[in-house]
Amino acid sequence: MKPTYSRISRYGLTAYASSFDTIGILTTEVYDNALLLEIMAGKDEYDSTVSRHPVPEYSENLQFKKKARVAYIKETLEDPRIDREIKGKIKNVLDFLKRDGHNVKAIEYPLLDFVLPTYYILTTAEASSNLSRYDGVKYGYRSPDTFDLESMYKKSRSEGFGEEVQRRILLGTFILSARYYDAYYTKAQKVRRIIRDKTLEILEKYDFSALPTTPSTAFKIGEVKHPLDMYFEDLLTVQASVAGIPAISIPVGFDNKGLPIGLQLMSGYFKENDLLAFSNHISKSYN
Repeated sequence: MKPTYSRISRYGLTAYASSFDTIGILTTEVYDNALLLEIMAGKDEYDSTVSRHPVPEYSENLQFKKKARVAYIKETLEDPRIDREIKGKIKNVLDFLKRDGHNVKAIEYPLLDFVLPTYYILTTAEASSNLSRYDGVKYGYRSPDTFDLESMYKKSRSEGFGEEVQRRILLGTFILSARYYDAYYTKAQKVRRIIRDKTLEILEKYDFSALPTTPSTAFKIGEVKHPLDMYFEDLLTVQASVAGIPAISIPVGFDNKGLPIGLQLMSGYFKENDLLAFSNHISKSYN
């Protein structure tokens, strides 16, 4: 479960991308997820950005008694880059929801291919800014093998950060450079607003938006070598992060290798209660 941005305090979290960072909850039962969110959400005097929106008793309201309006993004079930077995399982769930009396409609979301680059431009830029403090002076790791200030900076950051973290810092620093700031960062902020507005427009007409959680099932560690191939695995989950809305992934079956497949549901701001209740209904009725 990824709650609405600001639903849970970020106090104590190492900042990666401040306008995206959200504390998520991973459980094997919807009830446990609801209970943890109930405990964790709400105001915190140590985080001025956390929402003061009332926290419902999520765990006590898991009965979904109405018929939902569910939109599924047509492009995600037609995209050849998404695994055929995953698309098959998602179609099965959607068919089940139709038989169960819910209003399930296909919608077009032409912005899908813009969501991933927008996410990575903005998050790497924010990561570059946030992680610049970890230079070996006041924060984080300091390399013992240094002889002057410059070598301390270089060795501390190269030894203290992993390869992927360094890659994102470098990308973000490039994006924020004076020459490319308007071409990338400013433009991505404008696109983010368009993505958010379009997403909210859909969620005004429908209770939930449905799509697969990932384009493929789990791969072995080290099997995917190229960074862009790794980033592509985020294709379907970053829309909720860019828009700041809540989203949840529910297991809905396995592929022919026995690897789990997830259905992702998104809803409007602070509608975690509906999201959890509907997820609970699917988990108990479909699986």
